[in-house]
Amino acid sequence: MEENNQHFLELVYILHASAMQSLGKLKNPVTDKIERNLEQAQQSIDLLVMLRDKTKGNLTVQENSILSGMLSELQLNYVDESNKDKNVTIN
Repeated sequence: MEENNQHFLELVYILHASAMQSLGKLKNPVTDKIERNLEQAQQSIDLLVMLRDKTKGNLTVQENSILSGMLSELQLNYVDESNKDKNVTIN
């Protein structure tokens, strides 16, 4: 059971890192550049939301706290990055 808990958290961390990379908050390890792809970021966030919903009631307090915290962080960063596009003025 403990191994499954570890695998669950590893999956959550992988999706979090993928979303942060897509939001332009982390360098792409392959290109060593900051890249931004909001559609990809949204997909990673959606996967984490699905995991949260499907595992509701089956997570430890720590797992739930980690997942909720990461989702909040990603959603706030996504809104921030989305608003940057809206604030660009074209001359």
